[in-house]
Amino acid sequence: MSGDRYIISDQEACHYITLTVVKWVDLFTREVYKGVIANALDYCQERKGLVLYAYVIMSNHVHLVARVQSPYTMSGFLRDFKKYTSKQFIAAIKEGGESRAEWLLDRFAFEAKRTGRAKNHKVWKDDNHAVDLDNNKIDIWNKIDYIHENPVRAGIVASPEHYRYSSATDYAGGKGPVRIFGL
Repeated sequence: MSGDRYIISDQEACHYITLTVVKWVDLFTREVYKGVIANALDYCQERKGLVLYAYVIMSNHVHLVARVQSPYTMSGFLRDFKKYTSKQFIAAIKEGGESRAEWLLDRFAFEAKRTGRAKNHKVWKDDNHAVDLDNNKIDIWNKIDYIHENPVRAGIVASPEHYRYSSATDYAGGKGPVRIFGL
């Protein structure tokens, strides 16, 4: 994507991905927005070739360890995922019940206008911090552990498996809100 220092050259490789809300806005503090991400990840696994090994949904960013199977591409998945979830977030904000609705909509509208990269509202930053784990021979378990420790480092939970919106629950034998490949 434009401005991304991390180029996705191997579309089928396993990648460590970071998706960040513009200006690090804490959007994912409400269940409804985390649910949008969880549902979209499940949908992409069922219909877009996504193979998800690990994830965590933090307040303003999402980490994934994933690959996309042919004929789909990682770039296509990221584009479609961000476009779909952005529309769902804006619709949810407008539906009411969001105390920060005016501020969020103004912030996202400002970013759309400032960057010229979205028509009405820009929710996600352009870059994806896509690190190719396969071709760079980076240990996948290192990245999975890093992802799972995010809520612990943030002081949200004492143990990774206690954070609901993370695959750490699945790796500890429980069941999280998003299906994980092979578990």
